[in-house]
Amino acid sequence: MIEKNTSNSVHVPKYILPLIIVSQFCCTSLWFAGNGVMDALIETNHLEASVLSFLTSAVQFGFILGTFVFALFSISDRFSPSKVFMMSAILAACFNCGLVLENQPLIILLLLRFFTGFFLAGIYPVGMKIAADYYHQGLGKALGFLVGALVLGTAFPHLLSNVLQQFPWQMVIYTTSLLSVLGGVLIVLFVPDGPFRKSSSKVDVTILSKLFKDREFKAAAFGYFGHMWELYAFWAFTPILLKTYNVLHPGTNLNIALYSFIIIASGTLSCCVSGIMSKIKGLKRSAYYILLASTVCCLISPFFFYINSASLFVLFLIFWGMVVVADSPLFSTLVAYNTRPETKGSALTIVNCIGFSITIISIQTLGFLQTIMHPMFMFVFLAIGPILGLIALNKSKAR
Repeated sequence: MIEKNTSNSVHVPKYILPLIIVSQFCCTSLWFAGNGVMDALIETNHLEASVLSFLTSAVQFGFILGTFVFALFSISDRFSPSKVFMMSAILAACFNCGLVLENQPLIILLLLRFFTGFFLAGIYPVGMKIAADYYHQGLGKALGFLVGALVLGTAFPHLLSNVLQQFPWQMVIYTTSLLSVLGGVLIVLFVPDGPFRKSSSKVDVTILSKLFKDREFKAAAFGYFGHMWELYAFWAFTPILLKTYNVLHPGTNLNIALYSFIIIASGTLSCCVSGIMSKIKGLKRSAYYILLASTVCCLISPFFFYINSASLFVLFLIFWGMVVVADSPLFSTLVAYNTRPETKGSALTIVNCIGFSITIISIQTLGFLQTIMHPMFMFVFLAIGPILGLIALNKSKAR
């Protein structure tokens, strides 16, 4: 039971946030499920190694179209976010399971990943909407834990691939699909609509232009876009970073699946810490310095390939894995704070839609650069987005 007193404050049961976090983790494990078994998918379906960027981008394309549709029709503002989350989790799990069939043409695999991404649009931004409906004060901290769950869910298939390597690769797909269904059921059974939710009764096709007229909303959104240019490209090509180091240092044999999980999952801790830090240093300032740190990592990345110390190289990647995502909940909080309650769900979804559209370009850019230059140099180009994000933040008023 959620209690509201006369001062308009709200008592939220302690189990609400942990349940949202667990559900978000379970469902977002679908995101890189294909990447976690990429080698097996390529071998089973007789594909070229270059399909990595296409299969990853297919999920992003699906998510982009999904967020556009969800935002255009104000799905999470007009209907119960918990029910939207649950239905999306089940449908995404079904399309994810389609990967287990053998000898499928590339177009079918792309469609399966596309529709998995489409229904992830009803999970990640809707999960943030649910959290925003429960937590007004301390939203940055809440979203820090929530994005941390996304990071852990994203990394989880790499860990499953390592742990279940003695089992058929299909176990990774079955496990992530079951987790998604579990996450959806937990939300719909135990997390009702939040006390700060304000329902929208109509579709507003002009919402995009209205939102971006606000200077502070625009600054937060553009900072997020710069961050997204780097984030998913870094995650998608983390195994390439490790493979490249192994090739350059023949005596090294880094466990690519295990270290990919560790590097990506390290962002879970940093997201939680950044949410807490923002309450002390402020949202915009915290986001700015974290984005600056990841920019520096992009620029100096080639030098670490020359270091003949696998431990130092991995530590650098772990640090990069932390700062590359730690500002994500801060930008989402800034977006939520700079829009009206009845359009909060659509605002978060629209910003996600545009941000993930940008990830397509950066992922394909790295895929192209991989064909014309040595992989050790291509990650410098990821600095372009963060630099533009820093410029956008500099033009906004401090918050």
